[in-house]
Amino acid sequence: QVQLIESGGGAVQAGGSLRLSCTASGVTGRISTMGWFRQAPGKEREFVSALIGLSKPHYADSVKGRFTISRANARDPKAPVFLAMDNLKPDDTAVYFCAARVGSEWGYWGQGTQVTVSS
Repeated sequence: QVQLIESGGGAVQAGGSLRLSCTASGVTGRISTMGWFRQAPGKEREFVSALIGLSKPHYADSVKGRFTISRANARDPKAPVFLAMDNLKPDDTAVYFCAARVGSEWGYWGQGTQVTVSS
């Protein structure tokens, strides 16, 4: 089993920045990719960003150039994964979820952290 704990959400004005953190614990050796998803009220959960193979960043078009995903230590499977969010927009308002993929499935999810961006 893998447990994911997110932190770092909050409320900011448009143009502001936040950094989310996700720490994995438990049996982490089989994790191939970690990433972030978000769900806004009344909308489906959507992909935001991922570290493919725990090293190669990938982003949704809506956040490219504004969000940066990184890992504290590439050699430590339990090292936190960060999502730095700059130039935030009201459309970025959502609950953000950390997720871990084992094989082809996003099988593990955090509890979510709220990000609210006001205009």
